[in-house]
Amino acid sequence: MLDENALEEQLAQARAALRDVSRTVAPRERVESVGEAADGRIRVTVGSDGRVSAVDLDPRVLREGSEQLAEEFRRAVNAALDGQDEAVTATEPMPDLAAMTATVERLQDQGLRQMREITLAVSETMRKLHGRS
Repeated sequence: MLDENALEEQLAQARAALRDVSRTVAPRERVESVGEAADGRIRVTVGSDGRVSAVDLDPRVLREGSEQLAEEFRRAVNAALDGQDEAVTATEPMPDLAAMTATVERLQDQGLRQMREITLAVSETMRKLHGRS
């Protein structure tokens, strides 16, 4: 049979570990990202809001044909967006660890209370059965 004190100790350890994790996790802030193409002659900056905030063109790149310029511009934009995706992934919302801790505590208390009730009911049943013998 499961020892109630051992179960309570394991649940207390789990609760403490969850509290420790909630103190050490800090969300990362979004940052701007820059993509380059055409050997650095095209630079596109995507701001922390995910929108293009700057486009810098070296005048020499304008000598390229429109198709080449469009292709290089696309590469620069995609590189900047890829950098933004990496930054956004790092800032995905964290679960509410305080709420999770509160839920674990509530479940622990409820589980222990129910275990005590079951133990009392089993003990009472056993007492009655032994009393009939």
